[in-house]
Amino acid sequence: MSASRKPSGVDQQTATSATTATFLTALVFNAAVFGIEIALFTVLRPHFKRIYEPRTQVPTEKDRVKPLEAGIFTWPIALFKTDYRDVQQVNGPDAYLFVRFLRMMIRVLLPIWFISWIVLMPVTSVNNSIPNKTGLDRFIFGNVSTDHQTRYAAHIILAYLFTFWIYWNIRRELRHFVTVRQMHLINPAHSSSVQANTILVTGIPARYLSEPALLQLYSHLPGGVKKVWLNRDLKELPSVYDRRLAACGKLESAETSLLSTASKLRRKALKKANGAGDPSPADDPERNVALAERLVPQDQRPSHRLPAGFMPFSLPFIGEKVDTIDWCRQEIATATGLLINGRQALADEGISQPEDLNGDGKVDKNDRAKQTYPPVGSAFVTFNQQIAAHLAVNALTHHEPYCMADRYLEVSPPDVIWGNLGLNPYEKRIRMAISYAATAALIIFWSIPVAFVGIISNIQGLCVRESWLSWLCSLPSVVVGIIQGILPPVLLAVLMMLLPIVLRLLGRFEGIPTRTGLELSLMTRFFIFQVIHSFLIVTLSSGIIAALPSLLSNPSSIPSLLAQYLPQASTFFLTYIILQGLSGVAGGFLNIVALILYYVKLYILGSTPRSVYNIKYASSTVAWGTLFPSITLLVVITFAYSIISPVINGLSCFTFFLFYLLYKYLFLYRYTQPPSADTGGLFFPKAIQHVFICLCALFFLARGENGKPSAIVEGVLMIVLIVLTAGYHAIMNSSFGPLTKALPLSLAHKTYRHPEPSLELQDVGGGSGSKRKEAVDEEPSPTDKPRASSSTESGDAEHAPQNGYDEVFFARNPDGTEDYGFAQPAASRPQRIVWIPDDSLGLGREEVQTNKESNVQATTQNATMDEHGKVDVTGPPVDLAKF
Repeated sequence: MSASRKPSGVDQQTATSATTATFLTALVFNAAVFGIEIALFTVLRPHFKRIYEPRTQVPTEKDRVKPLEAGIFTWPIALFKTDYRDVQQVNGPDAYLFVRFLRMMIRVLLPIWFISWIVLMPVTSVNNSIPNKTGLDRFIFGNVSTDHQTRYAAHIILAYLFTFWIYWNIRRELRHFVTVRQMHLINPAHSSSVQANTILVTGIPARYLSEPALLQLYSHLPGGVKKVWLNRDLKELPSVYDRRLAACGKLESAETSLLSTASKLRRKALKKANGAGDPSPADDPERNVALAERLVPQDQRPSHRLPAGFMPFSLPFIGEKVDTIDWCRQEIATATGLLINGRQALADEGISQPEDLNGDGKVDKNDRAKQTYPPVGSAFVTFNQQIAAHLAVNALTHHEPYCMADRYLEVSPPDVIWGNLGLNPYEKRIRMAISYAATAALIIFWSIPVAFVGIISNIQGLCVRESWLSWLCSLPSVVVGIIQGILPPVLLAVLMMLLPIVLRLLGRFEGIPTRTGLELSLMTRFFIFQVIHSFLIVTLSSGIIAALPSLLSNPSSIPSLLAQYLPQASTFFLTYIILQGLSGVAGGFLNIVALILYYVKLYILGSTPRSVYNIKYASSTVAWGTLFPSITLLVVITFAYSIISPVINGLSCFTFFLFYLLYKYLFLYRYTQPPSADTGGLFFPKAIQHVFICLCALFFLARGENGKPSAIVEGVLMIVLIVLTAGYHAIMNSSFGPLTKALPLSLAHKTYRHPEPSLELQDVGGGSGSKRKEAVDEEPSPTDKPRASSSTESGDAEHAPQNGYDEVFFARNPDGTEDYGFAQPAASRPQRIVWIPDDSLGLGREEVQTNKESNVQATTQNATMDEHGKVDVTGPPVDLAKF
């Protein structure tokens, strides 16, 4: 052997043909993972329903769904036969249209798969090959030899055929989407909800920043206004509210710990007393101190340290040590007092219609009297008719620039980001510019680690050129296959996990006022990142690295070499598709992390009734802003390489079929999408816009025998196809765009209308046409006149409110629950009831009474503790709906 020869004997030929080994390694590895995980899921699913079918185990009967009725080995067939349209009934339009999107991709790719394999694979491989092209490289675009350049005609013909097939499917799905969305909007259950009849208006000028002014402004719309909720600058109240919530949680933990310790000490005392009877706690004359607190010595009671000085958190051995239960009770009482005083001030400080008091010829904030909690420039407006809300959002509201320009439809209280309601229009647009500039900077600088991942995916080609990496060429082919085929997709997935955190912060900084709006913004930003870093940069870096040795030795051959080597990046994407379709789908079914964490959390963190309930029954959902881009990235990769590397079509079709089964299962039996977070399917049209990326430049890079461009005609035709695609998208946007959000007048007769009240209750003073059901609603307070909540359980003194201003609500729903409307939680919600477990000794009931004497609401309902101190729950918290 020559001394100059590489130890492994790897040369350029073996480097370029390593794609097959890489692909096969990834295929075998991911197929093995898929088989193992699906086998485990098949065995575990019937025995761990709370993990794999939690929607069949929820404590509230009306929220349960029927379990998947199938044998232990026949569940895939039963799942396949399950009607995917049931997803809409269970989880709403967003989940249904996502599953529909996956189903659409199967329908699109199935004929593309068959036709491309029948036509393109023989065209690029039979009697037509470039030297050193073996294995999968024989079926890629770059394998057309210089004397058979006319075969590119097959590629361009199929590119047009596939594109027009995709056009037809896009139009078909958009029509279906519009129908689904409109039927959702006019559905009586949704149409009559506050969410469907309320809009959020921001950037309100001072002249209109009062309830009478907004009533008058919107009185021109059909049905008039039912209620106006002006948002106020609550200053310190939200932080006080958060303090009280944190203290309630800390008190629950301390009380449960005290009961557990007291129960153990009590059992020991009874044993020492030779089986003496247990005296009833009710017979003890010392009612001012609970039995549990008397049983536990002071040094065994729960305690903690307060933060020292200016520090926001406490440290061990530093700061004052306090009794946790006593401190929490005092903290709750103090916070409740502050909240009551603040809510009293809110109710007393009415917001009247401002006038030009200083004589400067205009009405602005200087004309408003000083207030403790002044209004900010936004309000929620609830209409008597649903169609009025849609007209209000789409009408030009104000004659000044940016004034009342940002209006939001389908707003629900849990969806609101309260901290973003006070931004003025100019500040908001400056923030938007900064936000997108920061996004652009992230795109630029994020390319460095992503390009490194692309280089790893073609390390065989690099080790031939760079001597300091020659040791990689001596590694066994299986190891190299793992490095190239498995490591890059995993690294890329880890990188992409970090992005949504940053992008959500940028969206919140921008001033987006709703969480669904934040997800819609994240979807666009994250998709741009995915395409640039997970697709374009990986394609270019992988292809150029593969061609680097030849490029450096023969720079004049750059066009022909790029035409040959850029398609080789398809190997990375083939392994990426395999990773997602096999390991990703099987991991989604098995969900082994959730299974392990469930019991770890239950054992370590399940110390209070609330934590046990959250671990067992808290619903899990998805983040649409990251889920949809991860799927549309696969679509972009598939469409881009459908002609260049037709092998990908079959793999992608199979992958989308597996994803379809997975998410049908997840949305039917595992995930819960709250109606307040449902956009009515607005993520779907965004996803449709994200599916076209193509590599038309490859036709211009192709070279014939004489070294001149040989596929100019095909390249021009691809440019024409791009223009057609852009035009088609413009037509789709102009025709379907207005229908994606607004409800047309042609459906107004099917929408909800608030029942007409009697004439005595009509608003005749303001001339606004507003119909109110109670005179108290005429008050311009953001919370109206406060009404004390009755007991959540009839006759239960544990739940009775201590003060009318501790809970301020707008009305009562038909089922008796409180309706807080769009009042901020800090201005309306009561103290969260401290949830203590009931035990056999009655210690928990004693603690409830002691807390009540300290003006802290508590209950033992639906929670128990056994003699060993283990906590369990039989139902939800009594005030679950309020928080």
